[in-house]
Amino acid sequence: MFIGVVWNCAAELKLLLTALLFLTSLLTIFQFLPSQLSFSSFCISPGKVGPTNPLLTTTSIAGIIPPENGKTDGDPLLLTKNPLNITDILADPSPPVNQDEKLPTGVIKRRFNTYGTAAYNFILMSAYRGGLNTFAINGLSSKPLHVFGKPSYTCEWVPHGNSGEPIKVSGEKILPDWGYGRVYTVVIINCTFPTPVYKTGGKLLLHAVANGGGDTEFNVTDTFVALTETPNSLNPAIFTDPPKYDYFYCGSSLYGNLSPQRVREWLAYHIRMFGENSHFVIHDAGGVHPEVMEVLKPWIEKGYKFMAKWMFFFDVDEFLFVPKKSTLKSVMDSFSEFSQFTIEQMPMSNKLCLAEDRGKSYKKWGFEKLVYKDSKQGIRRDRKYVVRPRDVFATGVHMSQNMVGKTTHKTEGKIMYYHYHGTISERREPCRQLINATQINFERTPFVVDTTMRDAAGAVKRFELKMIGSTLQRTRQ
Repeated sequence: MFIGVVWNCAAELKLLLTALLFLTSLLTIFQFLPSQLSFSSFCISPGKVGPTNPLLTTTSIAGIIPPENGKTDGDPLLLTKNPLNITDILADPSPPVNQDEKLPTGVIKRRFNTYGTAAYNFILMSAYRGGLNTFAINGLSSKPLHVFGKPSYTCEWVPHGNSGEPIKVSGEKILPDWGYGRVYTVVIINCTFPTPVYKTGGKLLLHAVANGGGDTEFNVTDTFVALTETPNSLNPAIFTDPPKYDYFYCGSSLYGNLSPQRVREWLAYHIRMFGENSHFVIHDAGGVHPEVMEVLKPWIEKGYKFMAKWMFFFDVDEFLFVPKKSTLKSVMDSFSEFSQFTIEQMPMSNKLCLAEDRGKSYKKWGFEKLVYKDSKQGIRRDRKYVVRPRDVFATGVHMSQNMVGKTTHKTEGKIMYYHYHGTISERREPCRQLINATQINFERTPFVVDTTMRDAAGAVKRFELKMIGSTLQRTRQ
């Protein structure tokens, strides 16, 4: 039986090989036919003749250029005609299609037709004043454009009504997070005009020129309004008066199905630490769902970026800490000669808890029960940072490189942050293993018990109860 099957397949294989040989011979002959020869796939139905697939109307063989719009100039070797223009079939108002070009040398210069947008020239996120004559325009831009091209920017101030002539200056491009983006990168455009522009009101325009990698056909310019001010709407004193707030928190975007309880804990802890004269900005990128919003509501207030002495950059799964004998104010005062300083990280396990919490861990807050600290030595860990807003042109993820003044990294023992990686996005009990030891090796990482944050939990809970009452007592994971 096995031999019979092989014999039957062999017969079919011979037939298949014969057909392939015939087809290959036919294609070889076509290479010597005139260049106007083309093929169209048609579907015939009552009262209608047209291509079966408008996007595959013509097919070129062996580098032969298909005739433009089906024109044949009476060539007797044309097998099929295509009297219809594809734009007529699709009724598409798109730009004309670029055709391949045959050069005198016989080389075929291919033309590629683009559709859609791979990455935008500029995505405007925000714009604000930094002074009477200077602005910052914040956004995202195509990273390949900045790698292979040389995009440039021009800022234009257009006074309100006929109160003055427009003023143009070159915009200074700042790329604060160059090493992080792949498709997009953060771009800050600094617009500084030679004279103050504010009394009459007006509009700030940005002219973004793509300069696409040396191809002049893609040197498109996108012009848009970045900021609008009405006449006499600006109070110049805000740039010279003492800052309204002592501390300003600027966190990373919140997205995903976040844990309301973890957000609640983070807010209560840091509002207690920063004090009443502070301001928090939370960027909702889809993570502030209704349950998280219920946690935020009791604490919401408004303010301005430049109205703070210090600005903090860290995430909502990270908790600042200063030693008991210090206060946040005394620590900040010790860095008064600097415009920026970085903060040491204390990485904590997001799974290990003490065995003594068995049966009652669900009653404890996250930073209260996650007490095992990564004790691995000799490795570089990310740091977060604090800056003086009035000394900075642009900020980054882990520090600013566009500022005036001095930076220090020598902050060990003065201020640190405990990092509970990933706990903010877990809506379940974080304790996975209960440990009855002060040291343990877990998942090839050494851990030791550190109860620093655990010891602070009671005071934080009492502070929340005093400030906003029991409104959040039933918050879920």
